[in-house]
Amino acid sequence: MRGELHAHTCGHTHHDLAGLVAGHPRERRRFPSTVFCWRAGDRVVLFDTGYAPQPWDTGLTGNLYRRLLPPHLPPGQDVAERVDPSTVTHVVLSHLHPDHVGGLRHFPHATLVLHGEQLATLASPRLRDGLLRGLLPSWFGEAVRDRAVVVDAFTPGPWGLATHDLFGDGRYLLLDLPGHARGHLGALVEGRALLAGDAAWGRDLLPAAERLRALPRWITHDGAAHLATSRLLLRAEGGGARLLFAHDEHPEGVDLLA
Repeated sequence: MRGELHAHTCGHTHHDLAGLVAGHPRERRRFPSTVFCWRAGDRVVLFDTGYAPQPWDTGLTGNLYRRLLPPHLPPGQDVAERVDPSTVTHVVLSHLHPDHVGGLRHFPHATLVLHGEQLATLASPRLRDGLLRGLLPSWFGEAVRDRAVVVDAFTPGPWGLATHDLFGDGRYLLLDLPGHARGHLGALVEGRALLAGDAAWGRDLLPAAERLRALPRWITHDGAAHLATSRLLLRAEGGGARLLFAHDEHPEGVDLLA
C-alpha cells in the first residue's frame, strides 16, 4: 500500500535574492523551513525538524547566524505541534544547520538517520559549517552512538544518484547529495518524490548554482560537488522525479505522493 507524504512549514527566514545570486534583481523572499513526514504502515519518518523557538543559547556564532538569516517560528509552527512526536519512528537529518535540527529535541525515542560525514562535522566543526551545538539536545551524542543509522556506503541508483535503501524495500532511498554541507542527504520517497534538502535555495534557483555570490559560496562545503549535484537533480526531474526543496513553499494538508 502506498504511503503518504506531507510537508509542514516549521519556521522561516528572509533574504534578498540579489545577495544570493549574481545578476538576480532585488527580491526579499521568504524561505520556509520545511519538514517532510512520510507515513507508511508503522513507519513515520521525518525529513528534518525545522527551527527551534528562541532564545537560542548558541553564543557568538549563533548571533552571527541570526544576523545573516533571521529565524522566525510563529505560534503553531514548532514541529511538535505539526506532528505528534510519540508517533515518529525515524528522523532523517539532511544536514546539521540550525533550520534543520531545531526541533530535534522533541524526538528522543526516534531512530536518527545521519550521513557518516555529518559525524566528521560534529567532531571538528568550522565556522562555515554552521553547526550550533546549543540547538542539539543533551541526549544527541548518546543517540548517535547507541541507536542511530549512520550511512557511510551508497550504491548506484536512478539518474546517476548514489543511494542507500533505508528499509531494504526500495520505498525510502537516502541520497548522497554533496556540496551544500558536509554529509548532505536527500531522499527519494516511493520512487517519485525527491527530497532535495538545501541542494538549492529553491527549485527556480537550481540552475543558478554557478552564479552564487561570495557569501553563499563561502558557506558551501564543496562548490564543484554542489554543481554536480545540481546537474543530477535536473536529470532526475527530467526522468520524472518531483523535486521538493526545504526552502520552497509547499502545499500543506496535501499528499505529495498523490
